[in-house]
Amino acid sequence: MEELSKLPKCCGLKIIFLTCILFLNSTAKSEVYTVGDADQWSTGISYLSWSQKYNFTVGDVLVFKYVKGQHNVFQVREPTYQSCNTSTGVWARYESGNDQVNLTKAKKYWFICNIDEHCLGGMRFVIHVRKNTTSTTNGTSTIPQTEPSTPNSNGGYAYPSKGMGTMIYLLVYGTMPTLFLLACGLG
Repeated sequence: MEELSKLPKCCGLKIIFLTCILFLNSTAKSEVYTVGDADQWSTGISYLSWSQKYNFTVGDVLVFKYVKGQHNVFQVREPTYQSCNTSTGVWARYESGNDQVNLTKAKKYWFICNIDEHCLGGMRFVIHVRKNTTSTTNGTSTIPQTEPSTPNSNGGYAYPSKGMGTMIYLLVYGTMPTLFLLACGLG
């Protein structure tokens, strides 16, 4: 008889548990992209082609890897991108050789190298970052999908970034099953 009294409590927890799993599976994960993939940030690379391979969303991270002193990264406004003249229109400068740029807003981002004539030689690109949404009113997914078969230098493929999403993932997939088993009297 005692086992039957636990049944409704257990079923309610099953519903909560399944709802959490469905929520996690429907949320988009941020990606980390190495600019230029295996070629990294260097001269002689088509960054226009590289930037068009991916669908960037808010929360993604760009990693610029290059030899410090030989290159740099300037995040600029569109007119500066077009002219390669950095006397005005520079939002941010990166010069470490291993720079990470967090894409925090849905907008266009313009990047150039300001060493010598690198920008005019093609070492520049623009990306359009979109909102990180999960569904539209008609129920279809609007999460831009990256191609998992596209290799990059982060161990082969774009990978989810660590942060709050990972914490929630571990909570739901690590802690919730234990609580579920305890509530059902199975633990």
